[in-house]
Amino acid sequence: MRLLNKLINNNYKVDKDQKMENILELKTINELNQFSFFVPSYQRGYKWTHKEVEDLLNDIDEFKPKQIDDSDNKTWYCLQPIVVKKRLTDFEVIDGQQRLTTIFLILNYLNQDFVETRRDKLFELEYETRSGTKDFLQTLGTDIRTENIDFYYISSAYKTINDWFADRPQSFDPNDFRSKFKFNSKIIWYESIEDNAISIFTRINIGKIPLTNSELIKALFLNSANFDKNKIDKLRLKQLEIASEWDAIEHALQNNNFWYFLTGSNKTTNRIEFIFDLINEEEDNTDKYSTFRFFNKKFQKKSQETIESNWKEIKDYFQRFNEWFNERDLYHKIGYLVHVKAITIKDLYKKSSEVSKSEFKRHLDTLIVNSIKSVSLDELQYGDKNVYNILLLYNILTMLNSEKDNSHFPFDIFKNENWDIEHITSVKDTLPDKNRKEWLEDAKVFIDDSKKEGETLKYRAEKCNINDDEEFKFLFEDIVSHFNSDIKDEDINDISNLTLLDSETNRGYKNAVFPFKRKTIISRDKSGVFIPICTKNVFLKYFSEYPPKISFWTQEDRENYEKDIYTVLNDYLTIKAQ
Repeated sequence: MRLLNKLINNNYKVDKDQKMENILELKTINELNQFSFFVPSYQRGYKWTHKEVEDLLNDIDEFKPKQIDDSDNKTWYCLQPIVVKKRLTDFEVIDGQQRLTTIFLILNYLNQDFVETRRDKLFELEYETRSGTKDFLQTLGTDIRTENIDFYYISSAYKTINDWFADRPQSFDPNDFRSKFKFNSKIIWYESIEDNAISIFTRINIGKIPLTNSELIKALFLNSANFDKNKIDKLRLKQLEIASEWDAIEHALQNNNFWYFLTGSNKTTNRIEFIFDLINEEEDNTDKYSTFRFFNKKFQKKSQETIESNWKEIKDYFQRFNEWFNERDLYHKIGYLVHVKAITIKDLYKKSSEVSKSEFKRHLDTLIVNSIKSVSLDELQYGDKNVYNILLLYNILTMLNSEKDNSHFPFDIFKNENWDIEHITSVKDTLPDKNRKEWLEDAKVFIDDSKKEGETLKYRAEKCNINDDEEFKFLFEDIVSHFNSDIKDEDINDISNLTLLDSETNRGYKNAVFPFKRKTIISRDKSGVFIPICTKNVFLKYFSEYPPKISFWTQEDRENYEKDIYTVLNDYLTIKAQ
C-alpha cells in the first residue's frame, strides 16, 4: 500500500480497474491546433521578454531536420513540457503557459501570409484573469497594447516576432521555417488525471516533480497503455515490480561511495538517469530531452515485451555496476581509470559484455599501463602532469594491497575535493610573502639548536626584520637548508619529494618546513580529514629507519619512499603498454 501511495503521489495513478492513467506523448505544434486551452488564475501572467522570444525563433531557424530511416520520419526540435488537465470542452494549462502563448503568437504571425480563407484554424487560449484575451489575440498588430500588464507583454512579444522576421536575410525561406515549426517541432505533452490541478502546479513549481528525462521515462514504463489490458492483475503486479525495482536502484545510487566510483557528477536526485544516458545511442548535447526522445522511440511499439526487454537492459547495467562496486579489485582499478579519464564507464560496460571476466580484468590492467606508459619515474619532476596519475595510482594500489583491513579508497571524498602535488619538505623557490611572521613562528619551534649552527639560526629567526626583503630571504633559505641538510638539492623536485594532498591542507601551510607539515597532517587526520594513505605514511615517518628523525625528511627517507613507489607500481611499469 505504501508503494501504491508513492505511485499516486508521483502522478502515476492506478485505479481499481486500471482505466485511468496519465498520458505522456509528443505532439507536433500543428497537432495543438485541435484544442482549446484555459489558463487559470493561479498561473502568473505572461512574462516572456524580447530575448526569450528571439531565442526560440533562432533555435527553430537553426534546426536542421535529418532523415532517420527509410520512411518520412525525421528528427525534430523538442520543446519543454506542457502539463495539462482535461476539462469538459478544453484543457486547463497547469504548467507551460508561457511557451504555449508564444507558440500561438508565432503561428498567428505565420498565418498572416495567407488570405483569410486559407489560414489555419489555431488553438484557442483563454486567460481566467483577463477577460477578452481570446478576442485580443485575434487582433494583434505591431502596436504595443497597454490596457493591462498581460496585454503589454503579449503585444511586445508579438512585435519582437514581427521584427525578427523583418530582419531575416534575403536567403531566408519562410515556408521552410513554417514547415519546421509546425511539423518538425514537438512539445512534450503531459496530461494528468489527478483531481487537484493546483496541487500539481504547486509541486511542479517547487521542484517536487521535476520533469526530467528520468521522470518522463518512468511514465513510459508505468503507463498502462503500454501493457496488455486484458491481463489486469498481471499488469498491476508488473507496474509495482518495476516501480519497486526503480526505487531500489535509485536508493543504491544515492550511496555516494557507489555514485562517485561510477561518476564525478554531483547530481543529487534522479541518479538512475545516469544509466538511461549510457543507453542512449543518439546523445545530443544541445537537446536536454535527448535521452527521453531515444526511449520514447523505443516505446513506439506498445507491448509488454517492449516494457520488459527495456527494463531488463536497465537492470543489467545496474547489476554489472553493482558487481564492480562490490568486488574490491574491480572497484579500485575501475575507480582509478574513470577518475583519470582513461576510459568511460560506457566503454567499460561495452567491453565487459564482449569478453570473459578474466579477460576484462586483463583489459583493466592494460588500460592502467596505458595511463602511465609514457612515464619514467626517475625522470618525473614537479610540474609534470603525469605525477598526479602516478601518485593517485600509488595510493590506490597501496590501499588495494592492504587486504587484511579490507579498506576501500574513498572516491566520493576524493572527487569532491581539489588535490595538489605537494613537496614533502620545503623548497627555496617559494618565498612566503604575506604570512612571513607566521611562517617564521612555525619554523623556529622545530629548529635543532643542540648545535651552534642551529642555535644561531634560531636567534636570527627571533631577531629578523620580516619587512626587510633581503634579510628575510637569506634567513628563509638558511632555514630551508637546515631542514634539508640531509638531502641532495638537485633532487628536490623529483618523485621522492612529492606527495598528494588536498588543496585546503596544502595551501594552509604555505611551503612550511617538514616538521610543521607533519604536525598539520597529524592534526587534520585526527579531526577526520581524509589524508591519502601514502601521504600519511610519509609524514608519520613509515619510511624511516628506527629511531626516526621526526623533524627531518632525510635522504634515507626519500630513497625508501621512492623504492616503495617502484615496488607498488612495478607490475604496471614492466607490462608492455598496448
